[in-house]
Amino acid sequence: MSAASFLRTVATPKKTLAGAALVAATCGTLIAAAPAQAASTSASSARATAQKMIGNSAEFQCFSKIVQHESGWNPTATNASSGAYGLVQALPASKMASAGSDWKTNPATQIKWGLDYMNDRYGSACDAWSFWQSNHWY
Repeated sequence: MSAASFLRTVATPKKTLAGAALVAATCGTLIAAAPAQAASTSASSARATAQKMIGNSAEFQCFSKIVQHESGWNPTATNASSGAYGLVQALPASKMASAGSDWKTNPATQIKWGLDYMNDRYGSACDAWSFWQSNHWY
């Protein structure tokens, strides 16, 4: 189809609306597909990093459950209302700087900070998970 005939086809209001909807749906699908795949890769990489850093499988499972609920393993997850950020949803987010200057982009830094926080405040990731189950926050 030539550009001129395409323009004529979409020139009528109904066809324009349908054409725009089709273009938007197609673009939206293409745009949405890339970040979802990237997030999935990033999430699995972050999970593998946490598993290596934690070592103990029970503690990893507890940590994983919290992170899954808090951020879905998305290291750039941001709570729009509170500003909590990262895998462990630190608030304020800048607290994670104590674990490394790359806290905004490095899942390992966020994991380190989160583990330290859970151990300091609750005694372990599993104790933090127990608290989370009762309160839906930690």
